[in-house]
Amino acid sequence: MLQPMSKTNKPQTFESALAELEEIVSEMEAGQLPLEKSLAAYKRGAELMKFCQAALQDAQSQVKILEDGVLKNFSAAGQ
Repeated sequence: MLQPMSKTNKPQTFESALAELEEIVSEMEAGQLPLEKSLAAYKRGAELMKFCQAALQDAQSQVKILEDGVLKNFSAAGQ
């Protein structure tokens, strides 16, 4: 689990990446990991966070494209 991302262990979805990141945070907060594993966990967590941020930015871009020109101020009775 605490290995650098590669083509084989790259998360399939935002949700799976977030779940793994939450698990890493819990393990690190418990303070029971040796130094070497803590560093590996931190690195994996940073990679997962980068993956999640990219997924969120992509979703935000898609929403902006979909909403472009669609959202307008509401005016009662067509004023």
